[in-house]
Amino acid sequence: MMFLRKKAEMVAPDAALPGRDFDIPTADTHFVNGQPLKGPYPDGLEQVQFGLGCFWGAERKFWELDGVHVTAVGYAGGYTPNATYEEVCSGQTGHTEVVLVVFDPSKVSFETLLKTFWEAHDPTQGMRQGNDVGTQYRSAIYTYTDGQLEAAKASKAMYERELGSRGYEPVTTEICPAPDFYFAEDYHQQYLAKNPNGYCGLGGTGVTCPIGTGVEAAE
Repeated sequence: MMFLRKKAEMVAPDAALPGRDFDIPTADTHFVNGQPLKGPYPDGLEQVQFGLGCFWGAERKFWELDGVHVTAVGYAGGYTPNATYEEVCSGQTGHTEVVLVVFDPSKVSFETLLKTFWEAHDPTQGMRQGNDVGTQYRSAIYTYTDGQLEAAKASKAMYERELGSRGYEPVTTEICPAPDFYFAEDYHQQYLAKNPNGYCGLGGTGVTCPIGTGVEAAE
């Protein structure tokens, strides 16, 4: 239990692993749709990062949406540059597992992405998601524009109210401007497309997020 408790505590910046000054090798193209994983992305597209537990299942939720140009899994929100998967899993980098979603806002709304995010996991669990325990499994939305940031915060308030009415604890999702995104190793990219019977620990609450239905967030 002491080990699990330690994994669920954020590492101090001065105690984080040093990382490295070169990129960890990853895939060149998306395994499902063939798009360049690192771009360049076409003009007019937007980006956002979502953390909602193990990124294998989380990524699939987004690549299946019409209007999503490309997805990639990686690490963000911590202190260690160009961390490896093993380093992130040690709890000594401060990173959470995230999905980078590059999307066409004329084809899929940011609200649709937020609704997918909220309903695909339990955002009240702190430094864990189901049986996956550790700071790398924390819930997060990392935004690239002021509009995204405002919308994400409003949706959090909205969903927190819905969850609270059903007995859930407050939402613990971290929402802030996007930090550096570090691409995960090749074998993690589109993992469940390569391994259809692979592990997916995602589980939503079953509570519908009312975003896009005209319901306003509570002040």
